[in-house]
Amino acid sequence: MSVSGGPQGQSGQRDGAEAPGGGAARGGGLLMGRPFGVPVYVSSSWFVIAMVITLLFAPTFERLFPQLDSWKYAISFLFAVLLYISVLVHELAHAVTALRFGLPVHRITIQFLGGVSEIDKPQTAGREFAVAAAGPALSLVLAGGFWGIGLALDVDSLTGRMVALLAVSNLMVAVFNLLPGLPLDGGRMLRAGVWGATKRPMAGTVAASWAGRVLSVVVLFAAVWWSREDSTWIQVYTVVCGGLIAGFMWTGAMQSLRAEQLRERLPGLQARGLTRRAIPVAADLPLAEALRRAGEAGAQALVVVDGNGGPIALVRESRVTDTPVQRRPWVAVGPLARDLLPGMRVPADLAGEDLLAALRATPASEYLVVEADGSVYGVLSRSDVEHAFMRLLSRSPAKA
Repeated sequence: MSVSGGPQGQSGQRDGAEAPGGGAARGGGLLMGRPFGVPVYVSSSWFVIAMVITLLFAPTFERLFPQLDSWKYAISFLFAVLLYISVLVHELAHAVTALRFGLPVHRITIQFLGGVSEIDKPQTAGREFAVAAAGPALSLVLAGGFWGIGLALDVDSLTGRMVALLAVSNLMVAVFNLLPGLPLDGGRMLRAGVWGATKRPMAGTVAASWAGRVLSVVVLFAAVWWSREDSTWIQVYTVVCGGLIAGFMWTGAMQSLRAEQLRERLPGLQARGLTRRAIPVAADLPLAEALRRAGEAGAQALVVVDGNGGPIALVRESRVTDTPVQRRPWVAVGPLARDLLPGMRVPADLAGEDLLAALRATPASEYLVVEADGSVYGVLSRSDVEHAFMRLLSRSPAKA
């Protein structure tokens, strides 16, 4: 509570520190299930690519199997579904490996360009490498398994063709994700290697980010080159997809670099340094008198206490600013306060990502900051943390 009454202010893994407002931006989607306790969503963009795959592959199935007739679209759509199930298994390999290391896995999203696993960054280079390598490794196993099954089937049969396509698709997923550049799995493996060699996470991120940006340009030029002799429709599809993938890689590489830069600065985000001085007040004390006492004490926040002096609630800044000055002598501070919940007590020494995690766990506008012995240090305003976080984001990034 401010006594001044002023206004309040990608296949891949998620990289980045989350804002105190509740996490990284997460798009919507259809919840499909919770394998291993991890929520799996399918975004609306997947249905677009599923339709494109259906239309592209239907003529191929019709040419190979004329008897399919109108069923060619159903078979082509089934192939699109099986392909993205392979992508889901790839992402689950990341998730299960991360869970074995005790890392939080927030969600998996299947979308236009594949899948994204939202996993908190491992704290060691070895674990980073293991989590990143798990996806391509399982995709290679799937490719080998489908290839082995295909050898036992008639390659000219519908089932044989489908299995062969799945083998090739999983091989392509593995090979593409092994490209050594962020935000792909190969880029995370490269980052882990440089990180382990130099003992500096930033050095690994810079190297892998540059590699990702170079690869994005290569992918775009490769798409244009490969499509030069195709039909107009295939040319447009190939170039558009190549451009989307290149854009995804460039943006992901830059976001990973910025996230690492932010992560290095986050320790400077400290509860103790952002805490406002507070004074204790009784619940029936008029707001005008409480603000007068706070002004004399140089305090900027009010803590409602019980008869024994123990804190029981925090006066909300927004309720104070909404109370007209002429009514403040007649309004008690109690109705303007929010009762203290267990998660609203924040240790004074909390800092960085731990501080952001604590605020995300219990959303509130104010928090009581306490010392190790339980004594009150002051009040932390969520808006102050958000402003400090945005200042970190706005700082000029280091050259890389």
